[in-house]
Amino acid sequence: MNGSERFIVVTGGPGSGKSTLLDALAAEGVAVMPEAGRAIIRDQVAIGGAALPWADSAAFAELMLSWEMRSWREADRLPHPVLFDRGVPDVIGYLELCGLPVPAHVGRAGELYRYNARVFIAPPWADIYVQDGERKQSLDEAARTHDAMAAVYGRLGYELLALPRTPVAERVRFVRRALGLADV
Repeated sequence: MNGSERFIVVTGGPGSGKSTLLDALAAEGVAVMPEAGRAIIRDQVAIGGAALPWADSAAFAELMLSWEMRSWREADRLPHPVLFDRGVPDVIGYLELCGLPVPAHVGRAGELYRYNARVFIAPPWADIYVQDGERKQSLDEAARTHDAMAAVYGRLGYELLALPRTPVAERVRFVRRALGLADV
């Protein structure tokens, strides 16, 4: 699976405005693949499953990996750019952040499922960070997650482009300019 320049990842720590940014871009007609983590948490809680970050981190990572690979394949059927709320490398970063070994198949997935060489990374942002039933990390953990994602994407040869800590409309314009997409 060769890299796809059409697949653009937005990564970073939790609560840094990634999903809000992508929701705004989706509302303007940009194709977006949603984040795995929150959906998996909701599903696992609903069924009484244990593949949760606070119960079985390794199982949670496997479900995230499956989700991200499925999203990549789904996006591959589309003819236009697609933005991803995290990507396969985020699973590697998550495992490393948890102090868990990265199984060979997860590392291989990071090599095979490639995205645009430029990855947007949302820095920790205390002014907008909130915890909730699915986001239980502290702001410090969110910052460590950002750092883990930056390290993994860098190791895998991606160029990181930091999102500005600005209102969502300005972030949308920033992303559109960086991607060469016409303003709507």
